[in-house]
Amino acid sequence: MTGWPRWRRRALLGVMSLALLALGWLATPLVLRHVAFFRVRQIELLGVRNLSPDAVIAALRLPDEASVFSDTRMLADRVRGLAGVADARVVRRLPAALRVELKEVEPAALVAGRGLVVVDAAGRPLPFDPARAAGGGGLDLPIATTADSGVVGVLALIRSVDAALFQAISGARGYARGDVLVEIGARRVLLGRDAGPEVIRGVVQVAQDLAAKGRPYRELDARFAGQVVVRRKPSAGA
Repeated sequence: MTGWPRWRRRALLGVMSLALLALGWLATPLVLRHVAFFRVRQIELLGVRNLSPDAVIAALRLPDEASVFSDTRMLADRVRGLAGVADARVVRRLPAALRVELKEVEPAALVAGRGLVVVDAAGRPLPFDPARAAGGGGLDLPIATTADSGVVGVLALIRSVDAALFQAISGARGYARGDVLVEIGARRVLLGRDAGPEVIRGVVQVAQDLAAKGRPYRELDARFAGQVVVRRKPSAGA
């Protein structure tokens, strides 16, 4: 190196310094994992509304001497594997806490059976206690007669398009030819299981127009392309 130009020697020393810093950065967590000061003494949970907090903590599978410098990506993967979790990440809170930030799967309906079972938009059961979920106030969801994906899928669509309409729904069930019947008090709405957002918005618009004009009705039938049929008496269906 003695024969090298000064700028080249400086560049080489700079590269070596950066390499040593990077090595130290990578090695530091491995060393600190064994320091008692950084052992996990607190776990914070964010986004937990319907899941049991104990179930989320258990999913982490932390040993007694776990450190905040544990692999947070691995811990997040473990939480994502818990039924009812849509996404999760784990953040270090130095010196001795881990924060679990998760997004739960949105519940779509309650299915009547041996008790009430919470299901998602595909009809899959969720490990949510309907009486204790949503922060202790219970889940206010429509009751579906079965976990049919067509029925609960329509309910999930309504929730995403118009939350007020979703909250007004008391129940839903399959109807003739695979369609869906949604009950809103004494009234009902007929929808195809392949209905899109524009159909739901059309139903809401017609219902608001009828209410503004004071016109009574018992049924809205939105199974026909581009129109909503208003009936004073509900139609008979298989």
